[in-house]
Amino acid sequence: MSGPSDFQPSNPALQWLERRLPILGLMHSSFVVYPTPRNLNYWWTFGAILSFMLGMQILTGVILAMHYTPHADLAFKSVELLVRDVNYGWLLRNMHACGASMFFFAVYIHMLRGLYYGSYKEPREVLWILGVIIYLLMMATGFMGYVLPWGQMSFWGATVITNLFSAIPYVGESIVTLLWGGYSVGNPTLNRFFSLHYLLPFLIAGVVVLHVWALHVAGQNNPDGVEPKTEKDTVPFTPHATIKDGFGVACFLLLYAWFIFYMPNYLGDADNYIPANPGVTPPHIVPEWYYLPFYAILRSIPNKLAGVIGMFSAIIILCFLPWLDAAKTRSSKYRPLAKQFFWIFVAVCILLGYLGAQPPEGIYVIAGRVLTVCYFAYFLIVLPLLARIERPRPVPNSISEAILAKGGKAVASVAVMLVAAGALFLGSMQDARASEGSDKPPGNKWSFSGPFGKYDRGALQRGLKVYKEVCSSCHGLSYIAFRNLAEAGGPGYSVAQAAAFASEYKVKDGPNDAGDMFERPGRPADYFPSPFPNEQAARAANGGAAPPDLSLITKARSYGRGFPMFIVDFFTQYQEQGPDYVDAILQGFEDKVPEGVTIPEGSYYNKYFPGHAIKMPKPLSDGQVTYDDGSPATVAQYAKDVTTFLMWTAEPHMEARKRLGFQVFIFLILFAGLMYFTKKKVWASSH
Repeated sequence: MSGPSDFQPSNPALQWLERRLPILGLMHSSFVVYPTPRNLNYWWTFGAILSFMLGMQILTGVILAMHYTPHADLAFKSVELLVRDVNYGWLLRNMHACGASMFFFAVYIHMLRGLYYGSYKEPREVLWILGVIIYLLMMATGFMGYVLPWGQMSFWGATVITNLFSAIPYVGESIVTLLWGGYSVGNPTLNRFFSLHYLLPFLIAGVVVLHVWALHVAGQNNPDGVEPKTEKDTVPFTPHATIKDGFGVACFLLLYAWFIFYMPNYLGDADNYIPANPGVTPPHIVPEWYYLPFYAILRSIPNKLAGVIGMFSAIIILCFLPWLDAAKTRSSKYRPLAKQFFWIFVAVCILLGYLGAQPPEGIYVIAGRVLTVCYFAYFLIVLPLLARIERPRPVPNSISEAILAKGGKAVASVAVMLVAAGALFLGSMQDARASEGSDKPPGNKWSFSGPFGKYDRGALQRGLKVYKEVCSSCHGLSYIAFRNLAEAGGPGYSVAQAAAFASEYKVKDGPNDAGDMFERPGRPADYFPSPFPNEQAARAANGGAAPPDLSLITKARSYGRGFPMFIVDFFTQYQEQGPDYVDAILQGFEDKVPEGVTIPEGSYYNKYFPGHAIKMPKPLSDGQVTYDDGSPATVAQYAKDVTTFLMWTAEPHMEARKRLGFQVFIFLILFAGLMYFTKKKVWASSH
């Protein structure tokens, strides 16, 4: 990649190999002695971070694929069983799901860094275009991966996005039918997406090799935008860049681990913990946060075909940047006007992301159109015009002569921008979900919240009793086996107690030797039986509304806590909106319907339920369940206990997750400190 190498191994076997396949010389010239500009700042470490994240996504994806079943009837369950029953399956799933967001987070910083410092300019045009191709492949891979869990948002997201291709004249319908494998999103669609999601990362890895090759041919850009002229301008890639990149990766891993172990559902959507249902459309179909700016552009254009063209053009236009910006000075560091317009462009992208999560109505539509014009104007008007009228400041003659600023102010400003971006994206999505309901559920203090939270064993056992005596007549727990009651982190029963509890249930089994189904006492390996044989029977017994399975109910429900609480929640690791919601619903029944509110016949009023009309009658009343430990027999206590139990059914490995997270954080902090001081020592002789 970096030209001929004079590397000669000392080992005879390696010498023999090197004469026939000079792979060691290639590695030595490309990643050891490769000359690197000595003024690279930490924004350049995101290249190494992205390489690490790509490897991590491929590794975890391959392992997850071993346990995944790409079938419309089994996909959702296979993912849940993977998380629950595979050793450290929860860790693999969290690493892969959170890794997708971290991957896009890093790639956006990488792209903005290239945009700010002019890394797309001659002679790096091919390098930049290959980067845009990688980004397009990432978007396709991420979209297909989001479909695989086959939850509500997965299914309807696939339906909406694939249907966009129908806007293409003449061939659009054929393309959609090909993607679907039929006339609607279904099992063939899932199989196609699974195959492509598995294969595309390897294609991305191949293009990354070309990207690195082009980088080593053209050489790295740097913050001052001047080419190295002498040996004083560069340092060897190893150990200087590798140690610096190692420190950057270690710091990034702290953020990555924060989400994996403490906030795994913060970047996701609660609706995706509901199995896909073609008959029920979610009130707000919103893509993942990293697609929101382009989704806003799509919705801001009233014509469907024009919207699709606008959305894809917003990405493709990046390929033409080397020719749209004809300015001779590369770095915006020496271009005052370009710097100001760059930050305006960043603000436009953030605001587009915010609008992408809002309903397409009223002022949001108008603002979306204005910002869409601003987005394209930056590339088509501002950059070409600045190349003609702007007078840049003098550029240093060489890197060694450049006065390198510490960049603390810039780092702080970018950090504020990134926090604001995340706050807008996540807050807007939470606000959208909140608008579906009415009164916001009150927050509660849960024993399992926070980095060191644990389940209250007494509450789990009491909650199980409430479920058995009250909830089990209508609601199932299809993902919980009786043996789980005796596992670590659960209610704290012994194996014998779990077996005795299971024997109290009747489980349908068979067929027997005569070909008949029969009932037998439950065993620890059995799952909690459903109270109804099928969904139709459940609907018939409950006024047309099928009672949901409660295994995941605390993760499948959420509400928006509003500004500034969603920012506070990130730092305090508060993820208990689902339990808050369930607890509030159980206590939100009122016998008297408030004035001005009308509910359909056969429904009941609940102040926290969306629309207030709920088919379920009030399930709890004081004195309904007798506690053996003397706890208050009140609705408030019942609601809190059964909600705690249902949180455990949704997150049975939560305690192990937080315990391992603490250990990983201690290791990463020590590792990052070690890398920092090593970097200081390595670079001491180079400054």
